[in-house]
Amino acid sequence: MTGPPSNPRGSASAPTPKRVGSPDRRRDRTVLAFTALAVLVVDVTSKVAASTWLRDAPVELPGPLDLQLAYNPGAAFGLGSNLPLAVVLAVTTTVAALIAIGAWRGWLPNPWAAGLIVGGAIGNVIDRAEAGTVVDMLHTGWWPTFNLADVAIVCGAMLLAFSSLRSNEPDHQRGRGDPGDAA
Repeated sequence: MTGPPSNPRGSASAPTPKRVGSPDRRRDRTVLAFTALAVLVVDVTSKVAASTWLRDAPVELPGPLDLQLAYNPGAAFGLGSNLPLAVVLAVTTTVAALIAIGAWRGWLPNPWAAGLIVGGAIGNVIDRAEAGTVVDMLHTGWWPTFNLADVAIVCGAMLLAFSSLRSNEPDHQRGRGDPGDAA
């Protein structure tokens, strides 16, 4: 058996959704949950450490990155700092929930990417809900100061975008079958 017939025109078709209860679906859900939890634990730990150890002075590191404590009242890169706290929390929570639901139901192509985004968003929501700001500590001097949750969100978004592009390629372009293999 050579698999499902490929589209003779070579155009991309929607990825086949995974069946509910299938081992792949369970694995993807486990990956989503554990990735989000790992990102959340690392992020919260880094924020507690930064709040304790960087309170008195920044730490200069070799290279382009230094450790400097900052409190961000806005969303990404300080944008939206004039918005009410409830609006920032509601938007962030809604986006994270939609991504989590999409990944849980198998609608997104990469549970690792979704886990990075969801874990980072939850970390920032918890921090913002507690103090009204987010603790940032990674400082370059030429870019707004950021934290590990931000790194996870950006990496997850890039990975999700790349995975989405890959899932829309015809199978023969990914090395999965030959367009002439119509069976």
